[in-house]
Amino acid sequence: MEKQIVKTDQAPAAIGPYSQGVRIGNFLFTSGQIALDPATGEMCSGEIEQETEKTLQNIEAILKADGLSLGHVVKTTVYLADLNHFARMNQVYERFFSANKPARACVQVAALPKGAKVEIDAVASSS
Repeated sequence: MEKQIVKTDQAPAAIGPYSQGVRIGNFLFTSGQIALDPATGEMCSGEIEQETEKTLQNIEAILKADGLSLGHVVKTTVYLADLNHFARMNQVYERFFSANKPARACVQVAALPKGAKVEIDAVASSS
């Protein structure tokens, strides 16, 4: 199977040597997204709720660029700079995945790029 790079200007440009998304077969893998504004490349700073919402909007834009939606997501990984933010992050996350909840892991990390409070990556299936 040949891998295909998925790219959109509706999500932040990569800030390193990686792709926004990679499709192989029926699967799309998104790179970890943080609350960057795609137009400016700047962090949408705020509380964990605002960062989570922007992060998931960025993932949604990558999925859309490949003809998919959040309903196609089968697995996410959530990285939190502070696990005490879990409940507040989860309230926003649930709004995005209310009907078709993917499998998920959530871990606390020492730090995230650009001082982000949350980073999320996703795996989606088109089948």
